[in-house]
Amino acid sequence: MTEVRTGSDWDPRAPEVLADQLTAYDAMRGRCPVAHSDYLGWTLFRHDDVVAAARDHDTFSNVVSPRVSVPNGMDPPEHTEHRRINERYFTPERMSALEPAVRDIAARLVADLPRGGPTEVMDPLARAFALRVQSAFMGWPAALEGPLRDWTLRNHRASLSRDPEALAAVALEFDGYIRGEIAARRRTAGLVSAPGDVTAELLTERVDGRPLTDEELVSLIRNWTVGELSTIAACVGILVHALAERPEVQQLLRTDPAAIPSAVDELLRIHPPLVANRRRATRDVEVAGRRIPAGAPVTLLWASANRDETVMGDPDEFRLDRDPADNLLYGTGIHACPGAPLARLELQVMVEALLAGTEHLGPVTDAVRAAYPASGYTALMVGVR
Repeated sequence: MTEVRTGSDWDPRAPEVLADQLTAYDAMRGRCPVAHSDYLGWTLFRHDDVVAAARDHDTFSNVVSPRVSVPNGMDPPEHTEHRRINERYFTPERMSALEPAVRDIAARLVADLPRGGPTEVMDPLARAFALRVQSAFMGWPAALEGPLRDWTLRNHRASLSRDPEALAAVALEFDGYIRGEIAARRRTAGLVSAPGDVTAELLTERVDGRPLTDEELVSLIRNWTVGELSTIAACVGILVHALAERPEVQQLLRTDPAAIPSAVDELLRIHPPLVANRRRATRDVEVAGRRIPAGAPVTLLWASANRDETVMGDPDEFRLDRDPADNLLYGTGIHACPGAPLARLELQVMVEALLAGTEHLGPVTDAVRAAYPASGYTALMVGVR
């Protein structure tokens, strides 16, 4: 019988959940795989349920806010053209052209890490890497790095609080930075742009025969930047922690660098950097015996789905022989991350730089876990030599 009760099944903000998100999600996946809460609406924990919802955009809409969100807050047909524009910026040719800059940034940051004792790696390595690669990719000046670093921290605090006024304020602040970069390029329209200036190139894009509006441009760039500054930084922290805590994996990759791409994906399956995405039910729908009503918010909990024992076996076991199609690191369906090629390049290069530029990583002497909606670590002390 379908259960229609919609009372709170769990509290995603309970201290015990925030203290160890993955353990809490693992427990919920077995106890209540489709759970309701006032904070997240209906949360899907199981791999199969998350995949089915992510691939059924007719039933689980990505339009969850009145604010324009390009392209991840759109459904077809509007999503189709905007997604096409996104994908043009993450082709193999563009990634090859960017790779030397990414390698240079990673090598310099690793070389600058203090040696011989515990070293904090989130600010000087993880966050700096994400910020500098994004600036290189977008063609932004170095002067923007400081403001964007500060903005990332304020955006995380606002997201955690879910304070509408704080969220609106940080969004407006970010939009101001981006509008400034757009305006600067419009002032030099007709002049030769710097090679690889993606921001200038975006001004020439058209959708349905018209130029992108400023609102669409800002939204697209905002989504790219938040994904880069938050998620890539989290990924680097998770990977450093994993290499330091799993010396056998670290040694394997030092011996066999060809295994790094698969190892990165597997380590980030074990500890997912992206916790969740939102959807909205367009109709009454039943999932695992629970009836989700039309209009209800739905949360796809990637951080649980990628650790589902029915698909992965022991979720904490490091294995390189898994089927890559089961790994939801970059999502699935039409809304799978369009920036995945850049993320894969960055993370592979960073691990290569870490292993080439050090003799050993570890042990971890202190790690402060990030709280929902973030993953990974807010601070991480690791031995470097």
